[in-house]
Amino acid sequence: MQRSKHRLFFWTTLSFFLLLVWDFSGLDLWMAGWFGSASGFPLESHWLWRDLLHDDIRLWPWVLELGLLVAIFWPLGTLKKLPMARRAQLALTTLVALLVVSTIKIYSRSSCPWDLQQFGGVATYVSHWSWGVRDGGTGGCFPAGHASAGFAFIGGFFVFRHVLPKTAWRWFAGAMLVGALFGLAQQIRGAHYMSHTLWTAWFCWTVAAAADAAVSQLIARNRSRAAAPAPVLSAPMPLTPTE
Repeated sequence: MQRSKHRLFFWTTLSFFLLLVWDFSGLDLWMAGWFGSASGFPLESHWLWRDLLHDDIRLWPWVLELGLLVAIFWPLGTLKKLPMARRAQLALTTLVALLVVSTIKIYSRSSCPWDLQQFGGVATYVSHWSWGVRDGGTGGCFPAGHASAGFAFIGGFFVFRHVLPKTAWRWFAGAMLVGALFGLAQQIRGAHYMSHTLWTAWFCWTVAAAADAAVSQLIARNRSRAAAPAPVLSAPMPLTPTE
């Protein structure tokens, strides 16, 4: 278990620094140029990227989240193999991840690629780490909220790895694939940079890892208390008559 914690910390830290390298590499604008030009993003309103992979699935993450909340008390399928504490962890981790990404977006001043002057908009490019600096656009674009509809469910990897490792990796693959697909759809439309999608994945992963550490510590503490022997009460000393 200790080695597992060290591996998680290593990969979380390494990915953080790799993302910082990406941010300062200039690859965001370069990739945005794959799909956009001075006249905008031609696939912005395409039925596949806007309708099917954006508008039509907006409510589904919240429907799934509601299902996970209900499953805390009435689990179905594989969720029955999780203790209640882990089912609560899964539901709450997903909810917190969605809320964290949404909250950061509210305070973000970074605008989307389709707002930039080089893509037919009015904004100038400003790094999303330049807090409080306005770029002349609408802002509120960092991180990728739509991608969180997939990445937020990565908490399933953490809860299932304690009981069903193969199922855990299926959750990991599913959450990453769906999140990446939704992120790509928004990238093609000009709604996000690649870094927005990558940071969303990192935020969701970090929330899930922190929740898993907290719940695991709580479970271990409760087990220790339950396994501790009950204190032995000594019998009262008999009273001896005084002479």
